[in-house]
Amino acid sequence: MTVTYTARVADAQCGGFYRLLMIWKGSIYKLFLKEFFVYVILYLIFSLTYRFLMSKNQRRNFERVSIYCDTYSNLIPMSFVLGFYASLILKRWWNQYQSIPIPDRLVCVISGTVEGTDERGRMYRRTLMRYCSLSALLIQRSVSTAVFKRFPTMEHVVEAGFMTPLERTKYDALPSLYHKYWIPCVWFCNLAVQAQSEGRVRDESLFKLLIQELNIFRGKCAMLFHYDMVSVPLVYTQVVTIAVYSFFLASLIGRQYLDPARNITGHELDLYVPIFTLLQLFFYAGWLKVGEQLINPFGEDDDDFETNLLIDRNFQVSMLAVDGMYLDLPLMEKDRHWNDLEPRAPYTVATTSQDRSPSFHGSTVSIELNEEQMQYLPPPAIAEVSGETSSDPLPLFTRFFQGLESTGDSGSYTEETPV
Repeated sequence: MTVTYTARVADAQCGGFYRLLMIWKGSIYKLFLKEFFVYVILYLIFSLTYRFLMSKNQRRNFERVSIYCDTYSNLIPMSFVLGFYASLILKRWWNQYQSIPIPDRLVCVISGTVEGTDERGRMYRRTLMRYCSLSALLIQRSVSTAVFKRFPTMEHVVEAGFMTPLERTKYDALPSLYHKYWIPCVWFCNLAVQAQSEGRVRDESLFKLLIQELNIFRGKCAMLFHYDMVSVPLVYTQVVTIAVYSFFLASLIGRQYLDPARNITGHELDLYVPIFTLLQLFFYAGWLKVGEQLINPFGEDDDDFETNLLIDRNFQVSMLAVDGMYLDLPLMEKDRHWNDLEPRAPYTVATTSQDRSPSFHGSTVSIELNEEQMQYLPPPAIAEVSGETSSDPLPLFTRFFQGLESTGDSGSYTEETPV
């Protein structure tokens, strides 16, 4: 289930984010704990071996290797590689969420365009909406692990009420080697045409709106399928993974504390515990774990999308809107601000301490000009082609057409030599 913590950081206050560090579910500690312990154990093995088990010559060789690893491991551009990769994955993650088909727009269009209070009109609306839900379900069960486990076969889809046995027969009879999520959308179009022929859809503009909203819904289904088919290029993911793990494999030796008596530059102090190396491990590996967590948000990790919850919500709300709420309107009555020319919503006692600044009227509202600066200048004189000042108030093009009318020739123009 998605870890939601927005209510805990609604107000920016001292130590507000510290409370988030104590959350275990979905945290970096939970994701990275095993790798962290493996790194610490390996580091201790190398450190204890260097300090107590190696001979003098072996220690000198180990020190040379340690300096070499520390020098050249810093040439790996970890910040650049991981930063770009994490930003790419986050953008892709959010775009995938926006591609999840939500039927709310289509619900309103179906309810407002497909008319009829009788049983057949009700059946039209419910069937159209069910076809949309079926198309979304077929896509989500092909990309989401949680949805597939809930609906592992088409029999489960039929039993759940998204498809009838007759529709299942027609669906299976269609000879296609490709994903057939689009079949319910075609059924939707055919049924909409039938509803229009029976007068259930009033005019062509409403029918066009209905098909347009279906295409938007179908487009999201297709985009979700393509996100599942076209992943981040494997070579990029491999480069990032190799860069991170090779950096820390090198740091197992390169970040060891060497004998201070040797007077090696950078090793004048022996702290035993590599605090800043562990912090580097935490940050860099944390970025990599973010990519691993979000590259496919349709699994069963802590922060993956709640696809089954969305299916329940969308199906229940859509059927309620097109059936139970069809033409269900409350009586119109005067609102409480009927006679107020400047209606204002009241504030509670809890909001009286909030700073209510005046409304914004533009950044130039504070500019002040004196009376002399606000005086208009006289308009400039209009010059003729010859450069002389004209006293005629009519524009040049107006006098041109008046000249045409005076010659009686309004259909053609012959240039005359001025006298």
